Amino acid sequence: MTKELFIQAILKMIAGVVIIGGLLFVPAGSANYWQGWLFLAVLFIPMFVAGIIMMFKNQDLLKKRLNAKEEQTEQKLVVLFSALMFIASFVVAGLNFRYQWIILPTWAIVLATIVFLLAYLLYAEVIRENEFLSRTIEVQENQKVVDTGLYGIVRHPMYMATLLLFGAMPWVLGSPISFIIMLIYIPIITKRIKNEEQVLKEGLQGYSDYCEKIRYRIIPFIY
Repeated sequence: MTKELFIQAILKMIAGVVIIGGLLFVPAGSANYWQGWLFLAVLFIPMFVAGIIMMFKNQDLLKKRLNAKEEQTEQKLVVLFSALMFIASFVVAGLNFRYQWIILPTWAIVLATIVFLLAYLLYAEVIRENEFLSRTIEVQENQKVVDTGLYGIVRHPMYMATLLLFGAMPWVLGSPISFIIMLIYIPIITKRIKNEEQVLKEGLQGYSDYCEKIRYRIIPFIY
């Protein structure tokens, strides 16, 4: 375990808590926004546990997950629009709490939290199955096509997991209006996938055959 990698991971997580917390609680105008605290807990506690596991089991994978700098112009735009989407969604969630635009029953928030955590488990399984899983679109040295497990069902199980995560997120925060904003993720991820597949087909041996074998990208029998 390297000290630099550990510090980098901890600082990024702390920065995430501070930034997201600010985007939620400042518009909410109160620290009593319990859905905000719930969201921070279900988002960052599993993330911290996963980071510790990767720190001891697979530091190379952790480095890839910490690296979010895209090299391609198309993907830089995707990252920008995604960031704007999240900012808008979090701010609106805080405002929804402050002005009580829409009040969800507690059972709906609990159900959304369960879906969120199940999606997190799905995400963790994808990371376990694919050691080449980077946050940026690239072909890595000695990379191989993974076609087993979840990758034997859809080509992009990570995006399947994030679709569930981001879909559940606004409901955990008690903000259906934020869910409408999060629907922007659908065209964003569609564009990212098309570019990613183009890069992999050009640079990763066997990926074109994999695409012929596995027909669906994210949702079986649908897309």
